[in-house]
Amino acid sequence: MTFAKMSWQPQYRSSKYRHVFGKPANKENCYDNVPITRSVHDNHFCAVNPSFIAVVTECAGGGAFIVIPIQQSGKLDPHYPKICGHRGNVLDIKWNPFDDYVIASCSEDASVKIWDIPKPYVTKSITNARKELVGHSRRVGLIEWHPTASNIIFSTAYDYKIMIWNIDNEEPIIYSPVRTIECHKDVILSMSFNLDGSLMATSCKDRKVRVIDPLKGCIIQESDGKTHKASKVLFLGNMKKLVSTGTSRWNNRQVVLWDQDDLSVPLHQEDLDGSSGLLFPFFDNDTDMLYLVGKGEGNIRYYEVNLQKSYLQYLNEYRSCLPQKGIGVLPKRGVDVSSCEVFRFYKLVTIKGLIEPVSMIVPRRSESYQEDIYPMTAGTRPALTAHEWLSGINRGQTGIS
Repeated sequence: MTFAKMSWQPQYRSSKYRHVFGKPANKENCYDNVPITRSVHDNHFCAVNPSFIAVVTECAGGGAFIVIPIQQSGKLDPHYPKICGHRGNVLDIKWNPFDDYVIASCSEDASVKIWDIPKPYVTKSITNARKELVGHSRRVGLIEWHPTASNIIFSTAYDYKIMIWNIDNEEPIIYSPVRTIECHKDVILSMSFNLDGSLMATSCKDRKVRVIDPLKGCIIQESDGKTHKASKVLFLGNMKKLVSTGTSRWNNRQVVLWDQDDLSVPLHQEDLDGSSGLLFPFFDNDTDMLYLVGKGEGNIRYYEVNLQKSYLQYLNEYRSCLPQKGIGVLPKRGVDVSSCEVFRFYKLVTIKGLIEPVSMIVPRRSESYQEDIYPMTAGTRPALTAHEWLSGINRGQTGIS
């Protein structure tokens, strides 16, 4: 009798991203002497586009952030100018996805402000915002720009409300939002949009994940929050799936995958470790790679997301002894294609006053352009006007190759 030889070797899916590795920038390409905020708020505190890095900073008697040209690495002047005008600490900053010279900020003073960065850039303090959005009754913790419609911005505050603002007019101050979503009964911890902005996902302090129609303001799906306490939630591009990070009922850090059309039972749950640091999820729709960045640690785990089981294919982990207080991500249109870079993080290292770029690189021998790892990505031209979106039209992102 003969027996077939059995192999117990782990079976790996063929993937061009299997050997992606993280490469920290050389010292001369880091940003030093940066006065990073000491706030304990669970936000990124950093926003990046191909022109600038913005970082929430310390400021006496109010809230401020600084804007550094992305090419201006090295040691920052101790008297480097700030963008200041908030009466309370700045809690979140986000660049306009369609204009590298417009940034939004929100603050403990219950306001959202829209700022114009000089073009060409001039290093000077800016105290007057182009627009001030006043409507929330408590501190505003999060802001997000709509992914396809121009001049639409969302804000959420400790009054449990999500407000939608249309800044597509010439008035210096907007006193009221165009829509208000009131379906949460506790503090909203994160917001995320699907690719065309027709759906919004939120995680809330009540442990639940929700999928919401942002135009109608109604809940479409809701998790029960019993087995997974969600802190952050993210749409996974065009996969019709969500990922949330948080903790299990036994307080292990956990990553959970959901079907956006059915939040009753998770598709996949994975316990990671017993650490207490928050996990920030980031997804690259071009490569289907999911990155989990631990706050207060130096590590970045990364996975490839599949449409079928097993949904999360662990790839590797970037390790560093420098703990990140916050993190920014460069839009795909800004990566260095000559080095096969597919993603770039900007780590805020408070203990050293340092911003450290970390590039995720696909190892390739050829120095020519690698077309297979750079599909068409989101460009800077909005697919819709603010008026079109508010009238009920949804349209996918416009791309650049």
